[in-house]
Order: sequence, then structure tokens, then C-alpha cells
Amino acid sequence: MRYLPKSDAEREQMLAEIGAKSIDELFSVIPEEYRLERDLKIPRQQAESEIIRYFKDAGQKNATDYASFLGAGAYRHYRPVIIDSLVQRGEFLTSYTPYQAEMTQGTLQAIFEFQTMIAELTGMDVANASMYDGSTGAAEAVLMAMRVTGRHKAVVARTVHPEYREVLATYLRHRELATAEIPYDAKTGRVDMAALETAVTEEMAAVLVQSPNFFGIIEDIPAIAEIAHKKGALLIVSIAEAVSLGVVQPPVEADIVSMEAQSFGVALSYGGPFCGVIAAKEQYLRQMPGRLAGQTVDKDGNRGFVLTLSTREQHIRREKATSNICTNQALVALMATIFLTVYGKEGIRELAEHNLAKAAYAARELSAVSGVRLRFDGAPRFHEFVLQTDEVPSLWQQRLIDERIVGGVELGRWYPELKDATLWCATEVVTREQIDAAAKVLAAGLVEA
Repeated sequence: MRYLPKSDAEREQMLAEIGAKSIDELFSVIPEEYRLERDLKIPRQQAESEIIRYFKDAGQKNATDYASFLGAGAYRHYRPVIIDSLVQRGEFLTSYTPYQAEMTQGTLQAIFEFQTMIAELTGMDVANASMYDGSTGAAEAVLMAMRVTGRHKAVVARTVHPEYREVLATYLRHRELATAEIPYDAKTGRVDMAALETAVTEEMAAVLVQSPNFFGIIEDIPAIAEIAHKKGALLIVSIAEAVSLGVVQPPVEADIVSMEAQSFGVALSYGGPFCGVIAAKEQYLRQMPGRLAGQTVDKDGNRGFVLTLSTREQHIRREKATSNICTNQALVALMATIFLTVYGKEGIRELAEHNLAKAAYAARELSAVSGVRLRFDGAPRFHEFVLQTDEVPSLWQQRLIDERIVGGVELGRWYPELKDATLWCATEVVTREQIDAAAKVLAAGLVEA
């Protein structure tokens, strides 16, 4: 929107309409000490060409060539260029919602393919057309389990992404629904099984765990499922890193899987949009939030696609709606669908193996530095790992930044007992040279100290 100034005559007309004689009278309700009696200290007006030049010059200062070891639920993976070429087609980019099946067969087919791929990856029977993101998906999965079981309490592992747990707390705050938090084993970084067994009672609707968990550790899903099911609770497995399913056994023992699909070709884009999903066993289909696309045939026997079992529609079910999720991430889910199609089954496996190798090398090289220790080294992990340092993280973080390297995420903000620990991530886009450079900076700083 361009700035369109008003003329004196237009200002007089507006003042007359509201019954004010002057601008001063209009603002007379504001105490004088709070009024600005001078012109704003802003630069002179600029021509459009000058403004464009200003932003181009400012853009040159952006840091685009930093090595990054950040993860923690938002992952950098290579995005095939075909993704943006296809999603920017008008049929997809300008489509709002596929209610009119005869007009939106392409979007509906893309959603159906997305659901099919997610169901295959997670080992579940059905998957919905996507959620806002992994955090809301996890919260919705807990509410879904409460509807299925008729119970109003849940057990949540402390190794679930801290921000996912915050979103869940927000969902439950005014609904008189309670959660119990389960600690992790200090040696393995996995859920404390003894504490879990004590916490799961006949009152619990669900057990929510994450695997790989927030520390990058693979949880023992079969053992957790046995504890949950023994008390009649449903097991919900949250997956923040979808690429892990290329090598990690799908959580087939779970009843509901909540996943963040951002890793499948969705750019980080300074924090969004992301793409969540819920998949589940077939008997829980009618309690799933969001919408589902189905495959059918028309009167001539031609294959077609329609929305089906949209159990959350407020305008249809109102108070019976399963969720207040009113839309889905169809365009972002399309990115994931293209990504999965381009890579295929073997490609996803090779990608995951590449991530495993990079992380193993990074963990070995960085933990070999004097004064750096690898935490939770007794359990299998994917491409994230926790390092503990003798030196305060903020000090060596700055040295890394000086060398155009972004180190791991400091864990003390969520886990006070891990105040000297950081969570590192190495995906396929991190090079061996960048890992070696990070280790060199850490080692040099610790020697100087």
C-alpha cells in the first residue's frame, strides 16, 4: 500500500463529520504531557528508486553463508528446485479450499497422495490432510485420545519438545484437563521407564512421547507402548524430524502419530509456515481432527477425489466438532508430497543414512576436543546430539559466530540441569569442512582459556 496524503480540505471535511473543530480538539482527551509538539524525527521523503536501492544495499548485509548446527525441531535439508516450480502454479498457489471437488481435483489428489505417503511412513492406517504444525498436532492428538478413551488426564515425557509441551499446556489450560510430566534417564536421555510405569494409571487417556526425542535419542517405543496399553491408555508418538523415518523403525505400536513434516522440502523461512500431521489406527478415524481426502469414482467409473469425514467442520457439527482446526496446510503439504515423490523410498533412506553419518562424524570430532563431553552416549540417536562443555556456552558460541558458524542450541533455557549443555544437529547440508572448522574453533578457545 502506498501512502496517500490528505489535503487540507479533506481534513476539514473529516473533522466536520466527527464534530471536531481542529486536530488539537480531536486529541484533547490526551494529557498534554503525552502529546508530541514537534515533527517526527524521520528521514526526508524518498523516491521509489531510492527506497529500492536502500533495501538492496541493506540486503547485502544479510548473513547467508554461515554454517549452522541448529536443529531442535526446525531442520535444514536440501530442497529440490522442482518444489517451488510446481507449488507456484496458479492451480495450487491461488486455491483456497477444495470444497468444490469438480473444480479442485488437482489439490484433492495432492492431499490424498500426501495422506497415503504419511500413512506408509508412519505405519499407521490413516492420516489426515495436515495440521498447522507439529506442536498443534501433538496437542490435538492428546485431545483426540481423551475423546476416544473418555478420560481426562495424560502423561507427557519431559523429552518431548519443550515448545510442544507449552502449546499443549495452552490447549488444556481452561479445559480442566491435567497432564503429568515424566523425567528422563540422566545416563541415556530416554524416558525414565520406572517413573512412567508409576505415572500411568487407569485415569490416563494417553502417553505422549517423542522419538527421536528432543535430545535426538530414539525412544524404546515397544516398551513404552506396553506400559501404556496395560492401563488402557493410548500411546501418542510425536515425530519432530520426519526424515528420521528413512532409517528409524516406524512407531507401529503407537495408536496415534503426530508428526512435523517441515523436513520434507519445506523451507525454514524464519519460522514458518510448517506442516503438521496426525496419523492413527483406523478405529480412531472419526475422532481425528482436520479433514481427509478420499478416492472414489464418478458415475462413469472414472477415478476422482473428494473431501470426506471432515469431522471438525464447525458449520456442520458445531459443538460436536472434534477440533477448532479450521483449515489445513494444503500448499505446504504439497511441498512435502513433491519432496517425497522426488526422493522415493530408496532416496529417503539414503538421505537419512547421510544424516546419520554426518551426525556421527560431528559428534565424534566435537566431543574429542578437550573440555567437551558427549551426553547420553548410551542410546541410539539420529542426527542430533548433546554436548556438555567446561566453558560457558555463550563464550564459545561468540567465537564460533566470529568464524561464521552457528553452534548448537543452549539447553539451559528449558532444562536447568543442562545449563552447560547444547543440542547440536548435523544434516546432509552440513559439510565435513564445516564440522572440522567448528571443532578447531572450540579447541583453540579452550586452549587459550
